[in-house]
Amino acid sequence: MTRPQLLIDTDPGVDDALAILIAHAHADIAALSIAAGNVGLDHTVRNARTLVDLLDRDIPVFAGCATPLVREPEEDAAFVHGADGFGDIGFAEPAAVVADEAAALALLRLTRERPGQLTLVALAPLTNLALALRLDPGLPQRVARLVVMAGAVTGHGNTGRIPAEFNIGFDPEAAHVVFQAFPEFDLIDWEATLRHAFDDDAFDRWLAAGDHRADFFGRIVATARSYNVSHRRRGVIAADALAMAVAVDPSIVTRSERRAVAVELDGRLTRGATVVDWDGRLGRTPQAHIVLEVDHARFEAMVRRALGAAE
Repeated sequence: MTRPQLLIDTDPGVDDALAILIAHAHADIAALSIAAGNVGLDHTVRNARTLVDLLDRDIPVFAGCATPLVREPEEDAAFVHGADGFGDIGFAEPAAVVADEAAALALLRLTRERPGQLTLVALAPLTNLALALRLDPGLPQRVARLVVMAGAVTGHGNTGRIPAEFNIGFDPEAAHVVFQAFPEFDLIDWEATLRHAFDDDAFDRWLAAGDHRADFFGRIVATARSYNVSHRRRGVIAADALAMAVAVDPSIVTRSERRAVAVELDGRLTRGATVVDWDGRLGRTPQAHIVLEVDHARFEAMVRRALGAAE
């Protein structure tokens, strides 16, 4: 089977790292475009370079937006991922370099060079994609698929504004631009990732059985796992990894719903909330394939292979 060709927009980030390990194991990575989000842009770019070194592949890294489109961010996720986004391990300066092209421009150029070939996987706040769309509204017609990790479709978010999921909450205007522009995309939301968390003991066995990738990930994920335990979150939550699994192999999806999805921009308590027209009341054309369940055993197998612990 032909390996998927992926263009990954990301803000590494611990769960982004696992997603990129999955991409490396199961697909070909055309490029990484980097946004601010989990931590600031300097850290996310450096972390992307660290991952490229780890994988020992010639993967271009493009630095993108350091701030949201309109408002300053209210919070980042350093309290989960560590101040540097990678668990504050203190990795050496990576050798991989940053390309001399802005991420939004690289997204446009690569999709023009390879029209219909690239799956665009959005794991970060959608700032880079929104900027690219404002520069060239024809972008959606050139990508094979768009897969987005974002949103909380029944309102159980993970930010200070209760209904909002982090990626959308960080830059609601960008999410609004992207959700309006793409006629079709796969949406993997925060609540789906909670349903597909990994058993802690099983995950520890995978880390112990894996190779240098497992050793690396085991080190950077420790801070996030401690945070989750202290906040009564069960298991190893791998949000971006779930989105990547769907991007690499859409056949793992066992239940989904196609619905119109929008973003609340103005609510005092609900800014950044994902609004799903579950009953078709607004008469809008549904554009989001909302992934509700995947084959969990196959998802686990993909992660084990990404860690070098395939059975």
